[in-house]
Amino acid sequence: MFVWRILEGMATDYSLYLVADAEYAAGRDLAGLVVEAVDGGVTIVQLRAKFLASGAFAGLGLEIAGRLAAKGIPLLINDRVDIALACGAAGVHLGQEDMPVALARRLLGPEAVIGVSVNTAGEAGRAEREGADYVGAGPAYATATKKTPLPVLGPEGIGLIKRAVGLPVVAIGGIGAANAAEIARAGADGIAVVSAILGAPDAKQAALALKRAFKG
Repeated sequence: MFVWRILEGMATDYSLYLVADAEYAAGRDLAGLVVEAVDGGVTIVQLRAKFLASGAFAGLGLEIAGRLAAKGIPLLINDRVDIALACGAAGVHLGQEDMPVALARRLLGPEAVIGVSVNTAGEAGRAEREGADYVGAGPAYATATKKTPLPVLGPEGIGLIKRAVGLPVVAIGGIGAANAAEIARAGADGIAVVSAILGAPDAKQAALALKRAFKG
């Protein structure tokens, strides 16, 4: 039985989305940081580990998926459908050059949560037509966490993407407590962060501050 079966029938809350980046965590207890962030209000977690070997990635995914399932929080895996299957994750988040949504859906099943990274309204519309559950739109602001040649969207670009689709839109890139309200006003359904939580001295308090800023 996959972990996501526990969550079946529950609406997915994208409001505070933590991208738990194994490289950014730099040897710290990432599973522990994730749990602290959830205690502060994180509603969904994506595990990203671009440079971990498959065995280590799957092991970390299993640990985090189990701890999140006990709290009713879904875990998504960045890019790797095989790792999502191996650790019983709720689904995957795909980039523009990753596996097509339809194929990921065939492998993971109809209950899986599948998100797609987008930078334009056209990409968002295509993701919607292909059956994605949500889109991650970015970069919302300039960010040093992930190198990208893509143009910065700003609140205006996030709003344009939101108006183009009927899917939940999660904004990502350079978001913190100081600008989360701007993204909320633009219409985003959630904010996704890496450094704003993993780079903070206290992951729980950082999550609380982000939640207040976005919801306030």
